[in-house]
Amino acid sequence: MMDFEQYLEEQLYNHPSAEPQDVLKLCYQAAFGAEHLLQDAEKAAAYLQAEYDEVTAADIPLYEPVSADIVRVNLAAWKYHGMPVEWLFRMMAHFAAEISGGEPLFRELLQKAKTVVPFPAAWKKYAEEYLKGDLSPVHHSEAYRQAEHPAYRIIGSHFVKLFPILQKAAEVLKKKEVCVIAIDGRAASGKTTLAGKLKIVLEADVIEMDDFFLPLSLRTAERLAEAGGNIHYERFLKEVLPHLSKPEPFSYRVFSCSVMDFDGEAEIGTAPVRIVEGSYSHHPLFGDYADVKVFSTVEEEEQMCRILQRNGNEMVEMFRTRWIPMEEKYFKAFVVAEKADILMK
Repeated sequence: MMDFEQYLEEQLYNHPSAEPQDVLKLCYQAAFGAEHLLQDAEKAAAYLQAEYDEVTAADIPLYEPVSADIVRVNLAAWKYHGMPVEWLFRMMAHFAAEISGGEPLFRELLQKAKTVVPFPAAWKKYAEEYLKGDLSPVHHSEAYRQAEHPAYRIIGSHFVKLFPILQKAAEVLKKKEVCVIAIDGRAASGKTTLAGKLKIVLEADVIEMDDFFLPLSLRTAERLAEAGGNIHYERFLKEVLPHLSKPEPFSYRVFSCSVMDFDGEAEIGTAPVRIVEGSYSHHPLFGDYADVKVFSTVEEEEQMCRILQRNGNEMVEMFRTRWIPMEEKYFKAFVVAEKADILMK
């Protein structure tokens, strides 16, 4: 991971028209994000839509890092890839609510910038004058606007890993009413976190494969010896699969391991995107139902660290000796990772 000075150097190299004002704006964004733009969410959404409508689509980088935690998403590239502007706005709004750098970080970054800028005297004068004020946001300099025609929005860098999935989903939704995303992968590889972020951006419905644990009555030695047998695939085939691609609400029964029985129902609405999250979601018995197939993976050492942190000491050995070997058998038997559209690490 680069230091802030390296991100700033990269920005100055890519945008040689930058002046002290533009460097200060970058420091401000790295510390505060774009929270000032979202004080009036309705107005901010309308402004983004207007700018998006006006910008010309271009095959340029989709984003540029501002710091380790923040990126600028180029509207021209977002439009070029045909992704709905409301997806971008939801990322903006979510990130504005979670950023916590604030004034201390801002002042720290201003100090770091003076070791990098190619105009130290002008930078010192501008920064000192600015700090006499109320630390309000600044605009880009006129020179920068004329040379660069900046049109971007600030979001958290953790959203970047979603971009390949969002691009594919956007392509699907141009042709179909419903896009189904299936996220399979190794235990503790981040499947649930990934699905949660996609749910925020896409306002999607999520179907969890954990709701389809195998009931005790089906846990025979023969069944558990099957590759991919450790899931109630018969019930998924009956209660979920027939409804997934239709823009209609449906529900399915939820199996709870805490009571080892069904415990209520999950209600699925009419969102245009549906996410099936969890191991065995790419089971070949389900056919080619998913429009976007994602495989999430993790190195073994990191996997065990995460399981220990998430599940505690008592469950680590259960995962190591039972659940993980069953998953790996399924992945190998059906070349699950190799058949995925997108590999996530």
